[in-house]
Amino acid sequence: MTVGIVGLGLIGGSFAKAFKNSGTDVYAWNRNKETLAAAKIDSVKKELTKENIDECELVILTTYPQHCVDWLREFAPHINKSTIVIDAAGIKRKICAECWKIAEEHGFTFIGAHPMAGTQFSGYAHANASLYEGAPMILVPNPKLTDMERVIAIDKVQTMLTPCKFGFYTVTNAEHHDKIIAYTSQLAHVVSSCYANNELALKHDGFSAGSWKDLTRVAWLNPVMWSELFLENRDYLSVMIEKTINNLERCKKAIDDNDREALEAFLSEGDAIKKESERIRTA
Repeated sequence: MTVGIVGLGLIGGSFAKAFKNSGTDVYAWNRNKETLAAAKIDSVKKELTKENIDECELVILTTYPQHCVDWLREFAPHINKSTIVIDAAGIKRKICAECWKIAEEHGFTFIGAHPMAGTQFSGYAHANASLYEGAPMILVPNPKLTDMERVIAIDKVQTMLTPCKFGFYTVTNAEHHDKIIAYTSQLAHVVSSCYANNELALKHDGFSAGSWKDLTRVAWLNPVMWSELFLENRDYLSVMIEKTINNLERCKKAIDDNDREALEAFLSEGDAIKKESERIRTA
């Protein structure tokens, strides 16, 4: 199998290394040619071009959402009709709507995808062939596909992604994906950034343990990429932020009022929900 990868950051680079380890030929496109040259040493066979993209059975778009769309629109006329194209962006409504349209126009299949894996670090230097091992992968097929076409396409993607060793797959629609991701991913980055944005963050040494480290881990981010993700999903993310503000105000009021009963009730609710979520996850 030959796989084309667009973008050689943490996500794209990790895909490249995982496929290379399985003996798959990897073609890659990257804006920075120095990074591409480095990747050719250990994972990439050749540069992905309009002249050779028709050799790829699978193409994975791993750049920023709008760039994924723009790149696919430019390369689409050269993509083989039997090729499956997926992305790895953190939002799905806009990118899927535009990429489904492009794919339909040119006769190949596009399936939205979102690997639920990553670190606070970015760039090819931090790419790891084992990044996806055991991780969830979300797939968003075109709703215009028949049931049989959807089953066949999803099965093909899962088979092609075998070298990445994903733990399990979730199939959903773009709307549901963006609503849940606003909570599980985007809100976490917002809260982490807000928490880290405090002058005491520069004075915590010797006064902090796991709590500070856990809550600030995802404040270490790419502001250009995350700004695009936040704004493209601003309707759902705004609702999540509002809910969090309401909870903080409720907690603050109990503290300001020296109301231990209200404070214990508030903390007990969060504790119970966390325990229930863990029970459901491990059931």
